[in-house]
Amino acid sequence: MLITNVRPWGGPSQDIEIRDGAIAALHPHEPGRATAGASVDGRGRLALPSFSDVHCHLDSTRIGLPFRPHTGAPGVWGLTMNDRAHWREDEWSVAERATYTLGRMIERGTTRVRSYAQIDADCGLERFEGVLAAKEAHADRCEVEIMAFPQAGLLREKGVPELMDEALSSGAAVVGGIDPCTLDRDPVRHLDILFGLAEKHQAPIDVHLHEPGHLGVFSVDLILERVRALGMAGKVTLSHAYELGAVDEATTRRLIEEFAELDISMATIAPAQQLHALPLAELTRAGVRVGLGEDGQRDFWSPYGNADMLDRTWQLAFTNRYRKDELIEHCVAVASRGGASILDPGLPRLSSVADRPALAVGDRADLLLVEGETVASAVMDRGEDRTVLHAGRVVADGLRLVG
Repeated sequence: MLITNVRPWGGPSQDIEIRDGAIAALHPHEPGRATAGASVDGRGRLALPSFSDVHCHLDSTRIGLPFRPHTGAPGVWGLTMNDRAHWREDEWSVAERATYTLGRMIERGTTRVRSYAQIDADCGLERFEGVLAAKEAHADRCEVEIMAFPQAGLLREKGVPELMDEALSSGAAVVGGIDPCTLDRDPVRHLDILFGLAEKHQAPIDVHLHEPGHLGVFSVDLILERVRALGMAGKVTLSHAYELGAVDEATTRRLIEEFAELDISMATIAPAQQLHALPLAELTRAGVRVGLGEDGQRDFWSPYGNADMLDRTWQLAFTNRYRKDELIEHCVAVASRGGASILDPGLPRLSSVADRPALAVGDRADLLLVEGETVASAVMDRGEDRTVLHAGRVVADGLRLVG
């Protein structure tokens, strides 16, 4: 395939030659360049690496259904119980909702996804099976990694660890945890179960961490202790972790250094309360892998979310109060290759806010062609003229799936 007249990362116009799903060559744009295969007219659009959403809940999305007034109570437990009371009322099954939303995500430029699948005493494996169906429906368009996730805790209800074990034997690839102190109130037992499941299934771990300040740091230190003892460097992601920078400057520095040492990755959803998060640019400079996700999308937790990672990239820049083009472009790098390096630790990681990866010879052709004068302007405008490629094949064009 030949992609003609595109501007990789906003640079000069080039023609990108693709062979066997990877970028084989980049040439200065030449009108009328011949190709033996298919061609895509870039029309002067930007060429960027496609997005990697490393934190979404496909099992709870209501995108595509009529808008519903928000009824959730404050706090993780209140929101969880509100979801439990209503998720069976939807007009579509979990599989239908997850498949529809995943399709919208692909249409808008996402080709790698880590999705949570709720496992609890109420739903059993039903929601996991719905996400698995969505993964299979879009297998040729997007890579989906499913996490077995105990949204209501591992210990508050009987049988949850056993259900997690069953899901991990049935296609789930990641062990999920959540708030070891504030939700399960037994962090040692919670983490022992998580790391035991990870060892049994040779799977990575991803921990939802909403815990504040000193308590959040306490839970993280217990996690770091186990990573060291069990040789699990590079196998653990912390999601959210809003408050880890709230304690003091020395603790912030220590955590960043230890995350770099033990290769702990972080997934953010660009929340409004960014004041106490570990600083994004400093994490990158230390070599910590950071990715972005949309979290829930118009579900029983929140009316926000629209399946568009370019929109969430804008939010990442906005909540970090970034104005310089270099930092806004860095948010695109985090939302694309940053997240990809969480899903595949073998990929080169970002080590500088100036890194602009994934568009060199040899890189896999997972690409987003999008209108924009510059990369920063594309984030601000979030135009709809998009073409999406996965492994060198067009999977969406003009916000419509292909094939």
